[in-house]
Amino acid sequence: MIRHRPFGSEHPYAVTGDQRVPALPVDGETCELRVRASASVTSVVCEWSGPSGVETWPLLPPSSSSSGADSADGGHLAAAQARSLADRSFWSVTTPPLAAGTTYRYRFVATLSSGAARRTRWFPVAAGSWAASGRSLTVEGDRLVPGSVEWLTGPEGPRRVRFALRLAPDEHVVGFGERYDAVDQRGRTLDAVVFEQYKAQGAHGRTYLPMPFALVVGGSSSWGFHVRTARRSWYDVGATTPDRLVVEADLDGDDALSVGLFSGTPASVVRQFLDEAGRPEELPDWVFRLWASGNEWNTQARVMAELDAHRQHDIPVGALVIEAWSDESTFTAFRDAVYDVNEDGGPHRLADFTFPADGAWPDPRGMVEELHGRDVKVLLWQIPLLKMRPHPRGQLAADARALVSGGFAVTEADGRPYRNRGWWFPLALMPDLASEKAREWWTSKRRYLVEELGIDGFKTDGGEHAWGHDLWHSGGAARGLAGNNRFPVEYARAYGDLLRSAGKAPVTFSRAGFTGSQAHGAFWAGDEDSTWAGFRAAVVAGVTAGACGIVYWGWDLAGFSGDVPDAELYLRAAAASAFMPIMQYHSEFNHHRLPARDRTPWNVAAQTGDERVLPVFRRFAHLREQLVPYLTSSAASAVSGGAPLMRGLFFDFPADASVWSVVDRQFLLGDALLVAPVLSAGSATWDVYLPAGSWVDVWTGAVVDGGRTVTRPVPLDEIPVYCRAADWPSLRPAFADLP
Repeated sequence: MIRHRPFGSEHPYAVTGDQRVPALPVDGETCELRVRASASVTSVVCEWSGPSGVETWPLLPPSSSSSGADSADGGHLAAAQARSLADRSFWSVTTPPLAAGTTYRYRFVATLSSGAARRTRWFPVAAGSWAASGRSLTVEGDRLVPGSVEWLTGPEGPRRVRFALRLAPDEHVVGFGERYDAVDQRGRTLDAVVFEQYKAQGAHGRTYLPMPFALVVGGSSSWGFHVRTARRSWYDVGATTPDRLVVEADLDGDDALSVGLFSGTPASVVRQFLDEAGRPEELPDWVFRLWASGNEWNTQARVMAELDAHRQHDIPVGALVIEAWSDESTFTAFRDAVYDVNEDGGPHRLADFTFPADGAWPDPRGMVEELHGRDVKVLLWQIPLLKMRPHPRGQLAADARALVSGGFAVTEADGRPYRNRGWWFPLALMPDLASEKAREWWTSKRRYLVEELGIDGFKTDGGEHAWGHDLWHSGGAARGLAGNNRFPVEYARAYGDLLRSAGKAPVTFSRAGFTGSQAHGAFWAGDEDSTWAGFRAAVVAGVTAGACGIVYWGWDLAGFSGDVPDAELYLRAAAASAFMPIMQYHSEFNHHRLPARDRTPWNVAAQTGDERVLPVFRRFAHLREQLVPYLTSSAASAVSGGAPLMRGLFFDFPADASVWSVVDRQFLLGDALLVAPVLSAGSATWDVYLPAGSWVDVWTGAVVDGGRTVTRPVPLDEIPVYCRAADWPSLRPAFADLP
């Protein structure tokens, strides 16, 4: 009949129609109190208890105005996101300003059309206040601005702390995890919370993979800081006060926070951070070959047809990601497989399944064996949820019962299983992957895929769905906001451990993460349209992820959503991806409507009618094969403590002020190669800044002196790439004899 949740859904960037706004007010703030009610409710009043006694206030009835939510712009995911943010009518009232030191109470009384009344329980609310004294903040080094520390405290204890670090005029600030809007965050504000922003991440300033870490590069020295928390944090990077980097961090009741400061070269700063966060692990060389994927490749026949097309068109491929393989309820059984339900939620073995000859996947093991015979590795898509819509049946129902009864679920503070508050797979149950027993149960159900089918890795998608300060992970050992940000780290860890235990390399492919993710597999930049803006954002994302210690990183080249990219965008993106740590294409589900939206080169060629697509893509795919030894050795160097594999020029040339003018559009790949993707349509020439030294144009072999900007022609089958002259003899063969 009537619903009020003081914290709402706890969407980190939006408020809902049933919450208190703000949920945790500060001294002198008012609160808007919102409730949702059924159509039979004719009026709602708030009973408010404060120092003056009990007052009764009528609530304003629902408005028909729009909430300004993002509209659907194509694709089933866009529609789901828009529905989740759409305005739902609510009743509301605004309180007077709240005074710190007083706990107020309120409840709502709804009158129904029948004349009956319905009451909610009483809700407490108290304003916090900022003060210079508080608990314990430890900031290593001498960067803390004296007198800048403030604590926000409420009757429940510490809520937040904020403080400032000194910034010199010539310092640039890079990091905070994977970012899409800019490499240098100086002059900007941002936060660090794991969030699934479906497309346009840079425009919204949001990321799947945040970290409370930044590298600060000056002309003569570099340093970095790590806010040692998994809770949400906010940063004003000289936006308000130019010489101050203001940090604000959630405390959620904790009375202490520590901040690590590191100094040295940029690579040394990142290395010191990884000593705390967790060091990357070297992955096998096959991850550097071309990855192929399409969300509509949902049968064995379709998968093999696409791999046959790779062979037909002489486009080498090293890894296949099969997204639409499962029944999409258990994410453990192939669609159309026949098997008996394990009522206890226990694992199956391959022999438990029958695969109908006329089904979608008549012979999964034979398919994997054939792909391995073609030197193609196979990864399967995963989601860390159990769907509860529609009402579960069969094995899914048994798994849901086992998840709850076995204590394997993330729970709310009252012990009830958490139901996903996000827009994708709403109300789904979530396994508590911070718990060893839950990890073992969850991965045991996937063990046959690795041990008996021979699967080589997993696309660990969708790690962003833990919302709420009131969630309990690992039986309460990791509570609320800290456990939520850590969830994608534990998720990738769980699957990596499964692969290791079966003698496989821990190849996971995630989009979400946090501090600690560096140690767990590979990453891609998430969901994006096929636009030049998305392309430019991907370059920024790769450089920023690398600056935080992510070694194995890629993106859906030329985007995965919307109309098929034109030939120019597709080939420019393919050229850039050939010089990124992971080269892969992927396409979004589009209900199998025609024309197909696959991002395969042959489909792009067919849809655009451009005869250049196949031969140019083929050239870059072959070049990628020839670069694998270089990428493997460069990654090994990064894993062992060297500079990141994909990195900004400032890592190698920190004293060169000119590198900051191209920091969002040029990068180094390993120690030898400087890459300058063509990021604008219709470009016949492209300007490239070359730092001091001697460089070789990899396409012409011409030696070029650095310390200046050069302009070169950029035909569609070339990308500006320059090799350090000293490394050219060893890399020259990789660029020879291309088709």
